[in-house]
Amino acid sequence: MLQKEIYRRFSADTDSWLLFLGFCDHRVQLSPSLKYWRNFTGVFAKRLSQTPDLEILRHKAKVLIEQDDLKMHLEWVPMMTGSEYLSTELLEDVWERLNRAFTIAIKSCDGSVEDFIRAYSPDVHLVGRVFFHLVENKSDDYPFAFIATYSTRLNKQGRSKHLPLKYALQEYENDELLELLATVHIAARKSPLIADLLETGELFHPLAWTAKDAFSFLKEIPVYEESGILCRIPNWWKGNRSSLRLNLSVGDSRPSFVGMDAILNFNAQLFLGDTRISEKEARQLLDKSEGLAFIKNKWVAVNQEKLKQTLDAYEKAKTMMHDDGLSLRDALRMQLMPEKFLGIDTQEIDHDISNGKWLESVTKKLRDPALITSVMPGKEFKAKLRKYQKGGLNWLYFLHSLQFGACLADDMGLGKTVQVLAFLNKIKNDVKASGKPDKASLLIVPASLIANWDNEIKRFSPEIKFHIAHSGADLKKDNAPKDKKSLDTFDLVITTYALIQRHEWLQSYSWNYIILDEAQAIKNPGTKQAKAIKNLTSCNRILMTGTPIENRLTDLWSLFDFLNPGLLGNPREFKQFSKGLEDDNSGYSRLRKLISPYILRRLKTDKSVISDL
Repeated sequence: MLQKEIYRRFSADTDSWLLFLGFCDHRVQLSPSLKYWRNFTGVFAKRLSQTPDLEILRHKAKVLIEQDDLKMHLEWVPMMTGSEYLSTELLEDVWERLNRAFTIAIKSCDGSVEDFIRAYSPDVHLVGRVFFHLVENKSDDYPFAFIATYSTRLNKQGRSKHLPLKYALQEYENDELLELLATVHIAARKSPLIADLLETGELFHPLAWTAKDAFSFLKEIPVYEESGILCRIPNWWKGNRSSLRLNLSVGDSRPSFVGMDAILNFNAQLFLGDTRISEKEARQLLDKSEGLAFIKNKWVAVNQEKLKQTLDAYEKAKTMMHDDGLSLRDALRMQLMPEKFLGIDTQEIDHDISNGKWLESVTKKLRDPALITSVMPGKEFKAKLRKYQKGGLNWLYFLHSLQFGACLADDMGLGKTVQVLAFLNKIKNDVKASGKPDKASLLIVPASLIANWDNEIKRFSPEIKFHIAHSGADLKKDNAPKDKKSLDTFDLVITTYALIQRHEWLQSYSWNYIILDEAQAIKNPGTKQAKAIKNLTSCNRILMTGTPIENRLTDLWSLFDFLNPGLLGNPREFKQFSKGLEDDNSGYSRLRKLISPYILRRLKTDKSVISDL
């Protein structure tokens, strides 16, 4: 029902529906794409309702968003149709449309802003004029100070000032005072702390607090904000930076060999904010009582259960370091599924897994081909590559040097075929120069594309010796390679998805590369066709597709199960990870970070491509 109402409003007005989406019930399940936009517009709705003096500002109010917030939401985009077109500029535009939609709607509203917003969401409380402040004190016995303030009415310059709440007792009569304290009374219904401060009258005076008092207050901040009270608190409490954090840095130095099985070094460290602490210092926190503790000149939230889980994960990481090390495949999977390797609850434990110096330099180049050393396909190659196509060749060759599988996913019409032919020409020349024996590569395509590949090879890369294994090809039946030796005389064998299961000689040979054109043909991992292709043996693999996986995560898993097997875990592990995305959208960020180095996608709308065309 909610999706139908969203669609109805979208059809009626392409701006006001966004406002409705932001305020609609977040407990109702929506599709991943709609849920993403609901989360984004929901941030606007929350910040709008938390705008001080909104009732006075009305249509003059403008809700702002920081670039860091835009980047975070860009990283959290699910695998949905059109996700590659999203950018911070587009999100900024949507944000401006939300501001505009509110301005237009509230101008035509005769009632209060609160009534207007509650028509969208009955449970929302606008920010009142009372604010809670918690600051650090220099006193050893009472290291914190609390004060409640209220904002005065806006002056002609559109500004207000904050006064201690005690002055409200002198300024207002009973009814006006009750109206001012409305949000405090709402909070008191859920907070024994505020109820007590209100009843005793201490709320109207500055208070010196112990660490225990401050901790009780900080834990309840979500209650206060939901009630319409904004809180000014120390920065170290924000963003979970007040707790012990586990950091794992993987791949600081280049491994002795490359590929997904390469063994990487890694370091496990413990941090309080930006300060590294020893294991001994961390364990001293276990002796502290629940609450806030002052260590390394920082206030730290002591949660015994979280501390124990973090230290257990640290111990497990150290054990892994001293065992056989960690393969690159497992190191990357650990970023996606830390709970599997470290036994941690990612919702509870503050942690981060970062790339070390060598691994970070590699992934930077993979994400930006402009950073990769340029290579030439050879004089025999007849095509003149555009700048972005040269970048594609460099990218493919760099992945080849690392023995990583590659997914070339350029927009249709941007010349994926010619880039792959340039790459095949380059590795043919490398083999020729080295004097080592060559092995054939296998290209699997839909039957409709055989003629295109035939023509492109003859036109651009005539030195590549190829064989077409297909009944429709203009070749004699006895011309098919019968053994490994005869296959070795070819650079490339071309066949179709339908025929790969019919010829034993295709299945038994150990190929140099297996290249899939229109790779979405194996997106269903349960088909016989997908299983047969994944059982083929090769040194490395390339996928080509103009339509990257967009909606079903199982499609993505199947492609990477061919491309870099094991990178996304087994089917059961990936299914469990995918299920967790329903509650934690940040998982999309981890997934995108993991797979993006192996996918090169340029769009016809990209500036670098447009300048080449």
